[in-house]
Amino acid sequence: MAGLKDATAIVGIGQTPFARHLPEDEKTLACRAVLAALDDAGISPGEVDALASYTMEETDEVELAKAVGFGDLTFFSKVGYGGGGSCATVAHLAAAIASGQASVGVAWRSRKRGSGPRPWTDTGVQLPTPAQWTRPFGLLRPVDEIAMLTRRYMHEYGATRDHLFNVALACRNRANQNPAAVMYERPLTREMYMTSRWISEPLCLFDNCLETDGALACVVVSRERARDCRHAPVYVHSAAQGLPAQHHGMVNYWNDDPLTGPAWTAARHLWKHADVTPQDVDVAQIYDAFTALIPLSLEGYGFCGRGEGGAFTEQGALEIGGRLPLNTGGGGLSEAYVHGFNLINEGVRQLRGTSTAQVPGAATCLVTAGEGVPTSALLLRS
Repeated sequence: MAGLKDATAIVGIGQTPFARHLPEDEKTLACRAVLAALDDAGISPGEVDALASYTMEETDEVELAKAVGFGDLTFFSKVGYGGGGSCATVAHLAAAIASGQASVGVAWRSRKRGSGPRPWTDTGVQLPTPAQWTRPFGLLRPVDEIAMLTRRYMHEYGATRDHLFNVALACRNRANQNPAAVMYERPLTREMYMTSRWISEPLCLFDNCLETDGALACVVVSRERARDCRHAPVYVHSAAQGLPAQHHGMVNYWNDDPLTGPAWTAARHLWKHADVTPQDVDVAQIYDAFTALIPLSLEGYGFCGRGEGGAFTEQGALEIGGRLPLNTGGGGLSEAYVHGFNLINEGVRQLRGTSTAQVPGAATCLVTAGEGVPTSALLLRS
């Protein structure tokens, strides 16, 4: 990992529009996002020799390479566990480029979650061995599993729905500034939040991420190559994945402490190989499929102590000007839910100084993947 520190940089980002329904198929959306990212970097498709995406990606490397016009590929990988794999796609490319396996890498995610089917509706693939002990009893959707953790967190540490609202509000406030966000200019009030319908108690409508069609991509190159690209490089300072011992899906039943999820494992590795600490982070893009993942992640990544994640959100701490400005494009809750890839691109915009909710002087950004599942994280810096 010492060899990865600042050895590579993200030099291009691209995305399609986000909406509940887009007419194009996932392959077309993927191609558009990748071409936009390459154009942003000033790199031709024929120079790409490495790819990384998610195991849940419907567009495979062969189809993308033919459609976009890549050259010979010498590295390609896919990362599992849905949103837990977002940051790992960039980490895999960084490792490949730093070790000489490739020179220009593209990571991407294309998804039609808004207009497409829900993964849990396919009952034929819903009962791997661990799930036989949970899904027949009602824990069918991710929200049901996270609701269990949320209730336990509230019981053990006194977190409240007001703390969850603080998270939802911060993300919505940033989306209100972002013309690309699904929730642009659509304010959220406490009354709207508190009176909205339950999805899986104690999680209400606004505790849940959006259902979105869209695609995103980014381009990773070596530190040396980055000097010749169109934008100032955003360096991959540190990267990590995390899968704790005896982990079980989102509910963590067999861990000694279900509330110390994969974020804790990833964080130890991330900070061990970084020159900075949580106190040095200027802005964070923390995976927010559900509001409750934010206080759990704040604790896991060391921004506060055990049980303090709820209280951390108070007094505007997550807003611009607060202790830790959060999800400045709106996140999965209010910009778009594309398995967390929009958090990577927003982290790059913050360090370029081009975000629609820019944190003044931002030079270090933490980006995380899904907490509750085997996860990953990036520490980016300008």
